Formats: sequence, C-alpha cells, structure tokens
Amino acid sequence: MFADSSNAGPRRLLPFIGAVAALLAIASAPWALDRPWLNVAFKPLATLCVIAWAALGRTDDGLVKRWIVIGLVFSLAGDVALLWPVQGFLVGLVAFLLGHVSYLVALTRRVRFLASPPAFGVWAIVAASVLASLWAGVPPELRLPVLVYVCALAAMAAQATSVWLARRGRPDAARWRIVAIGGALFVLSDAILATDKFVGGITMPTLWNLSIYWLGQWFIACAAVRLKEAA
Repeated sequence: MFADSSNAGPRRLLPFIGAVAALLAIASAPWALDRPWLNVAFKPLATLCVIAWAALGRTDDGLVKRWIVIGLVFSLAGDVALLWPVQGFLVGLVAFLLGHVSYLVALTRRVRFLASPPAFGVWAIVAASVLASLWAGVPPELRLPVLVYVCALAAMAAQATSVWLARRGRPDAARWRIVAIGGALFVLSDAILATDKFVGGITMPTLWNLSIYWLGQWFIACAAVRLKEAA
C-alpha cells in the first residue's frame, strides 16, 4: 500500500486541481455564473482529486487507507447522485451513509468504537439539535433515512474526535486533530445542506455547503497517509 516515488510530483498537484474544480463547481450556482454544466463537470472531479491524493500517498496502515479510500468513493457516488437534488437525494443519502460507515471502520483501527463516551455524548447533543431544527420540514417518507444518516454522521465525527483524544501527546497527534476537524466540518456542511433543503433561508448555500464539505473531506483523507505527507 505504499505509493511509488514517481507519483510524488503529480500527487502534489492534486490539491490545486481539486481547489480549482471545487471553485468552478461552486460558481455554477445561480447567484454566481449560473452555469449548471460546471457543477456536472467539476463536482465529481473535485472529489476524485481527494480520492487520488489519498490513494497515491504513503501509509502507515494499509487497512486504514483502504477504508478511507472506500469512504471517499462512496462520497463520490453521493456527489454524482446529488447532481439531481430531488430524484437522487435518497440514493445520495445512502451513498454518504456507506461512506461514513467506511470512515468508522478506518477510525476503529486506531481506537475502539465508543472509546471516549464524552465525545459521543457531545456529538449526540449536536445531532439531536440538528434533527430538532429540521424535523418539521422533513417529509414523513424521508424521516427514517434522515435519522439513520444523522446518527451515522455523528458517530463518525465522534469516533474521529475519540481518536484525536486518544493520540494526544503522541507524534501523530496533529494528524488526528486534522481528521477530527474534518469530521466536524462534514457535520457542519451537511447541516447547511439539510437546512437549505428542508427549512430554507440559507444565503448562498452552495458556497458554504460545498466549500466546507471538500475541506472536511481533505482533512478526513489525512487519516489515509503518513503524518509528514498529511502535513
């Protein structure tokens, strides 16, 4: 699971390419360029750059890397599904759910599940607060899928926080702090997306949702590579 040194040069370009693709996807919104085709072309490309960056990096745990990359691939499937926000919403929700389960499997390679009950308690409160703010606007047929998804998302963020807390004081503590922040950013991104969909009132939701989402994914992807490369 180690990347060849010949990949180092192209790999360094991936964050730049990903950032440009993300900006073009965000600029597709009606309040910006109003060009929907930009979203179709560049939204998947932005996530593909994260996948390639993680897959080509050197790792200190092949299983962690494998499950992080699998989670990113599920996220890519979710991104594609949500290109059709209405018809693809449930498919996208399931794809991202599987992505969070994959991240959870990766993170439990570092510390056992529920290793930090306080972290899970805090994230449970966050999840309950988000659900409470959305619940009235969620259609009855989507309430169970949304509930399951939010629980999985919160568990992923809590497990990422647990890993960071367990690794404090160790040489790789900074890397796992980045991953924990990534989990939190994913929660924030989805909260913005869900609020815009089920409640409304978010100004420029594409800007906030997608920029925070991709930053969170890059941070989570740091779990797949060695500390020096993550930095």
